[in-house]
Amino acid sequence: MTGKKTDTAERPMLVVAAALCGEDGRWLMHRRPAGKHHAGLWEFPGGKVELSEIPVEALFRELHEELGIDCREAAPEPVGFAETAPHDTGPAIVILLYRIRSWHGEPQALEGGQIDWFTPADALALPKPPLDVLLADQLFQKH
Repeated sequence: MTGKKTDTAERPMLVVAAALCGEDGRWLMHRRPAGKHHAGLWEFPGGKVELSEIPVEALFRELHEELGIDCREAAPEPVGFAETAPHDTGPAIVILLYRIRSWHGEPQALEGGQIDWFTPADALALPKPPLDVLLADQLFQKH
């Protein structure tokens, strides 16, 4: 570790994602809408952590905005993380994945794309962005 200060523009983008497990043991995945980066690929729902937020607060906000559900009474369990490789082009990204087993409301795709529920084997087989591939591997190896 160097003592060099990192400019805000150089800091990695911190992202939170949720692994929502239904009562039947299936997992919710979100398909990215057309026109977005990684369009058509499946991912764990979530989004960017704002500077004024801690990751769990951002997770609750993002799930409310994206899916219309309330998870504030849930106990999110950290289950993995993934980050872009140092040689990757584009902004550096770090995704924190949390397992959530309870929420209020019925998940809906409020920001485009679609959602569906999958067994672990089916979720692993879905076409996903590279970081979500890593997250799914971590989650379902621990499941």
